[in-house]
Amino acid sequence: MDTPRIAVIGAGLIGRKHVDVVRQFAQLHAIIDPAPATKDLAAQHGALWFETLEAYLAQHSPDGAIVASPNTLHLPQGRACLEAGIPVLIEKPLAESAPNAQALTTLSERLGIAVLVGHHRRHSPLVKKAKSLIDKGTLGRIATVTAQFWLYKPQDYYDATWRTKEGGGPIFINLIHDIDLLRHFCGDITAVQAMENNAVRGFEVEDTAALLLRFKNGALGTVSISDTVAAPWSWELTAGENPAYPKTSQAAYRIGGTDGSLSVPDLQLWQHPDVKSWWAPIENTAHPADPLDPVVEQFKHFMDVIAGRAQPLVPASEGAKNLAVLDAIKQAARHGGTQQV
Repeated sequence: MDTPRIAVIGAGLIGRKHVDVVRQFAQLHAIIDPAPATKDLAAQHGALWFETLEAYLAQHSPDGAIVASPNTLHLPQGRACLEAGIPVLIEKPLAESAPNAQALTTLSERLGIAVLVGHHRRHSPLVKKAKSLIDKGTLGRIATVTAQFWLYKPQDYYDATWRTKEGGGPIFINLIHDIDLLRHFCGDITAVQAMENNAVRGFEVEDTAALLLRFKNGALGTVSISDTVAAPWSWELTAGENPAYPKTSQAAYRIGGTDGSLSVPDLQLWQHPDVKSWWAPIENTAHPADPLDPVVEQFKHFMDVIAGRAQPLVPASEGAKNLAVLDAIKQAARHGGTQQV
C-alpha cells in the first residue's frame, strides 16, 4: 500500500494529538471540524478541511479515519465511515451509551470493516508487562484490585461545554480507560455498585464517584475517581507516557493475588520470598518497561489493521463491553443497589 491517507474527525485536545501522530507515519489527508480555527490547522499541514463529515465523504474516500469528536457524535460519524467502507479508529468511549456502542459493533461485524477503539493504554509497554506478569501466574489467583483516578482539571478544560453535559464527565471521559484496563487485567466485570455526585463543580455531570466491582472470576474491586482533587494518583500522572502531564512516582492501580501483589504503572511486585504469612518478610522487585508513547504504538497498529496485517487489539466488541459496565455504573449511582452487567 502507498502511504495511507488518514482523515482526522474532530481537532480538539486528543484530535490534535492524533494529527501530530498521523503526520509522522502517514498522510494527513483532511481535518473535519466545524471550528473555524481548525481550517488554519489543516492549511498549516497541507491537509484538506471540511466543516462536516458528510461533505468530506461526498468527495473523498481516505484509507482510514480517526473519530476524535465529542462522545455523542461517535455513533453517527463512525457509522458514516463504516458505510463508506473506511476502517476507523474511534476514540474512547466507543459511543455515549451501551446500545449505541453495540450498534457500531453490529455494523462493523456485518460490513466486515474494522473498528479499533482508542483505548490506547492497551498498547503501552507498561500495560503489556503487567499483563504478562499476571498471565504467567506470578500473582497467583487474583483476589482484589483497587484503582484511583484523582487529579485536578483546570476550569478552562470545561470551556468545551459538552464535557459538562450528559455523556461527558470523568466517568465517560476518564473512568472508561480504567474499566478497560481492569477488565484487561482481571477479566470481565459482572456486577457493580456505585455512588456519584457533582457537589464541587456543580455541573450536570459528576465530578466524583466511588465504585464496587465484582469480576467473573470472583475477584472484587474498588475504584475512586475525582477530577477536582489536587492529587498525584492517576494513570495520567503516574505513567509518564504523555509529557503534557508532570510525572509522579506514585501508582494508579494495585492488583492483589494469593502469591503476590503488583502496583501499576510503576510495576512494583511484592512477594514473600519464603513463607507466605503476615509474620514473614515481604519484598518488592521492579519490572521496568520501555517508555514508548502508546498513542503512537496504537496508530502503528491501526496502520497494520488498515493493511490487513492485523486484527484490532481493541475491537468494537471490547468497547461495547466497557460501555455496558459504564451504563451499569450510572444506573447503580442513580438507583442504588447492585446492577448486573
